[in-house]
Amino acid sequence: MTNRRTFFNELANTWDKQTRTEKLLKFTEQLVPKFGLSKGQRVLDVGTGTGILIPFLLQQVGPSGGVVAVDFAEKMIEACKAKYAHLSNISFAIQQAEKLDFPAESFDAVICFGLFPHIENKEAALRQMNHVLKPEGTLIIAHALSSEEIRAHHHNAASVVAHDELPEKTAMVQLLKQAGFKEIHITDKPGCYLCKSKKLQ
Repeated sequence: MTNRRTFFNELANTWDKQTRTEKLLKFTEQLVPKFGLSKGQRVLDVGTGTGILIPFLLQQVGPSGGVVAVDFAEKMIEACKAKYAHLSNISFAIQQAEKLDFPAESFDAVICFGLFPHIENKEAALRQMNHVLKPEGTLIIAHALSSEEIRAHHHNAASVVAHDELPEKTAMVQLLKQAGFKEIHITDKPGCYLCKSKKLQ
């Protein structure tokens, strides 16, 4: 885990320059409304990075809602804070997906965008996400690439993330069910991965 944290901390200062393209911004703008969020909801953005989703999440939950942005790489959180700390309905925390430090049933939705392939213990992380969700709360796992494209992209990276990938569909459904999720819907196509599920009551 330290290696991955170091890897992302070292990328933090140049992350937006490398990844924040017009294409990605347009993709996220179109993607977030598909999450099914509502005004007034409290949302946990796990693996927020420099916060690319934050403006779009805040737009969905409105002034009466809020976003908690979490990342295990402290320099990513610093970059995120630099952009969004002035907003009143957002807060930040340095936390690991497998060890979320929030009370049970704290959030209406948990968003995991661009992170899931990098989580070492996916089962533990899903159980943590389930724990902090309210009953019938929504879990969103999404990526701007398909599972196949992620595999190829990371394999070519030849680094600590070289073997980071999304579980294939059957395994993903099984992981989610074991962690206490239902109504699992997965879209996996070129340029988009979207997995939506609900917490059991």
